[in-house]
Amino acid sequence: MTTPSQIFTGTELEIFAAAQEAATLIAPAFPLAATVAVNPFLGQAGQGRAQTAALLARVGGIRMFRDRADYAAALAAGRLDRAVLQAEAQARGLSMAEIEAALTRPTPAPEALPTVAELASAQSGQRLAELVEDRIGTWAAAHFDQGQALWPAPDGSAYGSWKAFATRDLLPGIAGLPGICTRVAALPQDARTAFAEACRVLGVTPWSARTYFQRLLMGMQGWGQYARHLDWLAARDGGRDTVLFEMLVIRLVWDMMLHEAHAGQLAKGWEGALVRFATPVEPSQDDLIDEALQDALERSEEAGLLSRLAGQSCPAVEVPAVIQAAFCIDVRSEVFRRALESVDAGIQTIGFAGFFGLAAAHRGFASDVVEARAPVLLRPGVTTQSRGWADDERDHRIAARATRAWGRFRMASVSAFAFVEAAGPLYVGKLLNDTVARAKPVAQDPAPVADLPLGAQVDAAAAILGAMSLTKGFARLVMIAGHGAGVTNAPHASALQCGACGGHAGDVNARLLAGLLNDDAVRAGLVAKGITVPADTRFIAGLHDTVSDKVTLFADTPLPDHAADLSRLTQALERAGAITRTERAATLPRADRPEGLGLRGGDWSELRPEWGLAGCAAFIAAPRRHTTGVHLGGRAFLHDYDWQADTGFGVLELILTAPVVVASWISLQYYGSSVAPAAFGAGNKLLHNVTGGIGVIEGNGGMLRAGLPWQSVHDGDALRHDPLRLTVMIEAPVEAITGILERHGGVKALFDNGWLALMATDAATGQVRRYERGTWSVLPGGAGLPKAA
Repeated sequence: MTTPSQIFTGTELEIFAAAQEAATLIAPAFPLAATVAVNPFLGQAGQGRAQTAALLARVGGIRMFRDRADYAAALAAGRLDRAVLQAEAQARGLSMAEIEAALTRPTPAPEALPTVAELASAQSGQRLAELVEDRIGTWAAAHFDQGQALWPAPDGSAYGSWKAFATRDLLPGIAGLPGICTRVAALPQDARTAFAEACRVLGVTPWSARTYFQRLLMGMQGWGQYARHLDWLAARDGGRDTVLFEMLVIRLVWDMMLHEAHAGQLAKGWEGALVRFATPVEPSQDDLIDEALQDALERSEEAGLLSRLAGQSCPAVEVPAVIQAAFCIDVRSEVFRRALESVDAGIQTIGFAGFFGLAAAHRGFASDVVEARAPVLLRPGVTTQSRGWADDERDHRIAARATRAWGRFRMASVSAFAFVEAAGPLYVGKLLNDTVARAKPVAQDPAPVADLPLGAQVDAAAAILGAMSLTKGFARLVMIAGHGAGVTNAPHASALQCGACGGHAGDVNARLLAGLLNDDAVRAGLVAKGITVPADTRFIAGLHDTVSDKVTLFADTPLPDHAADLSRLTQALERAGAITRTERAATLPRADRPEGLGLRGGDWSELRPEWGLAGCAAFIAAPRRHTTGVHLGGRAFLHDYDWQADTGFGVLELILTAPVVVASWISLQYYGSSVAPAAFGAGNKLLHNVTGGIGVIEGNGGMLRAGLPWQSVHDGDALRHDPLRLTVMIEAPVEAITGILERHGGVKALFDNGWLALMATDAATGQVRRYERGTWSVLPGGAGLPKAA
């Protein structure tokens, strides 16, 4: 940080501001232990997709649309409606002749503007840009390490840590760059002063700064995004973090040193690059053509969704449910919910965000690690812990310490090679045992307990039941089911867990809510808030394993008077699981036996234990009766919502600003990992090495890879995820939706700029209206949710 004696010029302050702005254009990436989906285009949400395509081409050489051949095939097959495409072309000042001609040409391959490192590489014939990536990646892996390294790096600022590393790093000199250690040692101790010096040497101006800095940050791939996540969390919690700025300084200093080393040879090329960095970004005709093709394809798909929903008949009278089952809105729950309702008409399912309204900072049994079991948009507000008997906790802690000590012995430099030689054959049995063990029931931790006073518990219970549209009509037995994925040898395992639970399984949140709603004192407090839970209604928590489609029920509260209901639920869950496995097996490679899907999670060689949220395409917030029985193919987030019970539309506001945003992050992460895997994907699982306990690299060095692995979106022959924007359908008055969007500009921008599509449905008339930049238009043909009888 600067001292009072340091004074920067007005131009330098403008460049500092450009650096801060460039930092906001980078999407965060969360560590593997609790990774969550992030919209890779988060920093560009305020502009349209064609404009973003032009920018990303300039700063990353990234193509953000499908291959042109995909659009041509969709048009030939009738999936892309020609009339819709013509309308989208005209809206952008294009003709169908121009569109059709573009479909016959090769897909454009954008090229990023060069950095000094790339110009120096081209001029010298040396792989200097790769060297810079390698040295930054090697340093960052040590600096940010979260316990994987046996010898942790000293604490300190990112810039100070890098200086200490780079002044002793001999590899650049060996690679043909003498004097780097000496030059780094001569750099200012303060990162801001070093930043100003580098900008002066490089001739960076306020006009070229933002795009150039974004280019540098994009080039650091996952390390820049990881630093951005630290900055993002600090801002969410009201603080400030400088690590991303310091990462930019490090990369900028490398360009400065290479510029000094090759000054005479690079002057003309670098001056030209700076001019292009300063040139305003405008979409090309190719960008507009691609945007028109993508938009037309998405609107064509929306018509298909509306057609499926319009064919559903809405029951005139709802039959009271004997059992209610609340699931996460995750698209994988749609398949299971549909199956469960088909095997027992007396079971009503409910969709709600999988953290069930309890943003918990949780400590597991015999653990000091605090897990944020909440959407990353929210700061955990409830402290929880799984407590057991003191003797049990002591035994678990001793066992965990022994496991850690054994692991460190295996990895130590003295013992590692001898250990592999001596113990390697013994691990064959362990591999087989671990695979079989995944098919067995997992031992349950003690029930979690929340540190909340009674009044806060009552308020939380009332708010959650209201948000679930469950304030009356309670069944005798209500299951609250979170979800998780039982997998092994999967660095990205947390990406298969519940995103609303911060990349963890949803068991803790489900058990917390069930315990809260079974509490007699809480129920008594709910009466004063107008919610009466019948005395014979009991709640039970469950966990849906999305790999095996088996549901584990938690016996936290004895239910002797509900034995028959519990037996009925258990049998229905088993039958629904079998149906779900059969449906999912048809989409998974080498899944010949549906009953064996659970074993995929324990198979250390399995690249695709399940598909996660691949294929997600819609978010529907409406009463379940409007979608019951509709085969949505595991592609829709289903959130129960009754606007007529939502006085003041507070629940609607919560849905639009939290679950919809989280779902958009998921959808756009899958989109980015599918259309631009080199920039927004984690690469090939077969080549992954976990680095620092944070993320993965491909091979033995280089930059961290953020996003989803290729095997998470591709089946080996074709994309499994269909890159489409998320269609959001809400049954609510358009006036209420518009008012909420006007109060939340960030959410409004997602719809206004084409990142999401928005429709409002009217159950009384069956009418559907589409949102278009602040106005609503009635869709023709009457396709939409079924009319209420």
